[in-house]
Amino acid sequence: SLLWISLSVEPVFDALGKVIESRSVAIDITARKQAESEQQQARDHLQRSLLQTIQAIARTIEMRDPYTAGHQQRVAALAVALATEMGLEDARIQGIRLGASIHDIGKIGVPVEILDRPGRLDPEMFALIKTHAQLGHDIIRDIEFPWPLADMVLQHHERLDGSGYPRGLKGDAILLEARILAVADVLESMTSHRPYRPAPGIEAALQVLRAGRGIEFDADVVDACLRLARDGTNRLTAIVGAARAA
Repeated sequence: SLLWISLSVEPVFDALGKVIESRSVAIDITARKQAESEQQQARDHLQRSLLQTIQAIARTIEMRDPYTAGHQQRVAALAVALATEMGLEDARIQGIRLGASIHDIGKIGVPVEILDRPGRLDPEMFALIKTHAQLGHDIIRDIEFPWPLADMVLQHHERLDGSGYPRGLKGDAILLEARILAVADVLESMTSHRPYRPAPGIEAALQVLRAGRGIEFDADVVDACLRLARDGTNRLTAIVGAARAA
C-alpha cells in the first residue's frame, strides 16, 4: 500500500567540520495526507454546490422575465471577455462570471407587469425597477461566497461620477468587478431588443461607452472593450453573437 513519509536528515560533524554521519527521522504522514485529501474533496463539493445554486437562481430569474431571458448569461460572457482582456487572474475572473450571472437577482422582487411593460416607465415605476440592485444584495449578502458577489450585485448600476444607484458611489468606492459588469451590462442591453424599443446596436453602445469613458465608466474597462471592437476579427461582435446563440 502507498505510504506518505516526511523525511528529515541532519548531518553530524567532527571537530574539523567534516561530515562523519547523519541522523534521519522518517515519520508516517499517510493519515494526514488522507485527511487533507478528504478536506479538498469536501471543498470541491461545496464549490460545485455553490455553482449549482447560482445557476438555479439565474434560471429562476430568467424564467420569470422572458423578455430578458439569457441577459445575465450574456452579460457574464461579455464581462469575462473584458476581464480577460484586462489581464485579471483566473480566480477573479471566475468570481466576475458568477456575479454577472446573478446580477439581476433582485428583479425577482419587481412586479412582472413592470418588467414586461411595452411602453416607457413613469418615474414611480422606474424608481421601483431601481430597487433591484439593493434587493439582490439583500438576498445573497449572508451567503459566504469566496468572491464579493453581493457587492457586485449591489454596485453594477453605480457610476464613477456618482450618478448611479442605489448609493451614488464614486470612483474607487466601486469595486472593479462592478465597474466591469456596468460596461458589460450596457453592451448587452443595447444589443438586445426590449418590449419598449428595438436594439440600438453595438455601434450605438460603443458611442455611449466612449462618451462616458472616465466619467461614468471605468477608463480601463472601456479601453478593453474598444480593443476587442478594434481587433481585426472584431472579437466583440463575435462574443456578443456567441453569447446570444448560447
